[in-house]
Amino acid sequence: MSTIITTLGTDRARRLRAVLTALLAAAIAVGAPFYFAPFQVFQLTMVLLYAVALAGLNLLVGFGGQISLGHGAFFAAGAYTAAVMLDRYDTGHLATLPVAAAGCFLLGLGFGVPALRLSGLYLALVTLSFAVFLPPLLKRLEPVTGGSMGLTVDKLQPPAWSGLAEDQWMYFVVLAVTAVALLLARNLLRSRVGRALLAVRDNESAAEVMGVRLSLHKTLAFAWSAMFAGAAGCLYTWVIGFVSPDSFSFVLSITLLAGLVVGGLASLYGPLLGAAFVMYVPSVAQDISDAAPGVVFGLLIIAVMFVAPTGLAGLVGRVGGAATRRLTRTTPAAGPSPDSEPSAPPTPADPAPADAEPVGAAPRTEKE
Repeated sequence: MSTIITTLGTDRARRLRAVLTALLAAAIAVGAPFYFAPFQVFQLTMVLLYAVALAGLNLLVGFGGQISLGHGAFFAAGAYTAAVMLDRYDTGHLATLPVAAAGCFLLGLGFGVPALRLSGLYLALVTLSFAVFLPPLLKRLEPVTGGSMGLTVDKLQPPAWSGLAEDQWMYFVVLAVTAVALLLARNLLRSRVGRALLAVRDNESAAEVMGVRLSLHKTLAFAWSAMFAGAAGCLYTWVIGFVSPDSFSFVLSITLLAGLVVGGLASLYGPLLGAAFVMYVPSVAQDISDAAPGVVFGLLIIAVMFVAPTGLAGLVGRVGGAATRRLTRTTPAAGPSPDSEPSAPPTPADPAPADAEPVGAAPRTEKE
């Protein structure tokens, strides 16, 4: 009974700690645009939209166990969908988001077919070919995409009633979309689809024996991943206001995958940490060395992976666990309850006399 009560208390404390952490993070996120400069608010906005893309990639790679080097192509597809709708058809900004997400979902369904027969490096090469193929194709479709010159569109403007600057309004819009995307990814992983993805990742044969349809869930993993990337690409068009094929080279796909690995695979908080790494570390590498920023960026990735082999999310978890264990060891034990009856003090045993005879021994004589 005491074990059950202790377990319930631990679960309640864990839930309370999670709620307090979420409230603190929400308070910091809401107050950030009023504290930082406009350029810093722009950087935070980019971190949020990259987190949406990495959340989708995490579904495919971290929880689905499939390797993709073409995630930047889905990102570009969503960005160009929004740009073409804004430039050619003069639609509203908010209307482009569901169209970009749905279009990339269908594109991911079609592209998920090779995932049924390929795995490992072979699947990685196929997805990489998609990322390499897309930028030249966008240059060829000049009547629609603007060719090498790209497309320039209007940024999302704040309404008059908000009283916010453009960068602040954009930050809050992207923050809302990011929160919905992360919540959707969390609920998806806790559903039957998420459990099936984990089963396929761990052991395909065992998952198939348990009734999991491998073809369906592998294809859906690509579709969901592409949908998140397309939504992030749409947000990119809103924030930047310009798209061009050179902005979506295959380097973007590799950078996104590296950011996810650094942030932490199969972690709900890994995409946020990886997005911060993708946004800030290249600029730090540029400041360190203008001649070879790529070399510095690679060395920083190696250093982070050496310190945190399971990613930054795993490092944070280990540090937090170590701190909790240390606090548990240093906390003094609780005294007796005031309602409990005092126990009688232990009675010390009477010391035996030094000349006491052992039981059953023969009596000593006077000479002895």
